[in-house]
Amino acid sequence: MRGNRRSHAMRRLMRRLPGNTTTTHFVRRRPKYAHCPITGQVLHGVPRLRPAQVRKLTKTERRPSRPYGGKISHTALANAIRAKVLEDRN
Repeated sequence: MRGNRRSHAMRRLMRRLPGNTTTTHFVRRRPKYAHCPITGQVLHGVPRLRPAQVRKLTKTERRPSRPYGGKISHTALANAIRAKVLEDRN
């Protein structure tokens, strides 16, 4: 086995080939869920894909289409808006 395939960063998939032989295919593992840097919540609407696969998606499939979508959670955004509104009132 090649050295770069010995680590468990690569997932091992057993595949049966047409000649009735089995072989091992190595695939990079899926990344963890994206998290909000402020609240630590999982960001919904952000796909769990490798960067090369994310590039193939359409713009609307990559992240939510709200302000700061895919960067911070809806809770953090709501808190920031509330803080801004209260600041403007004073």
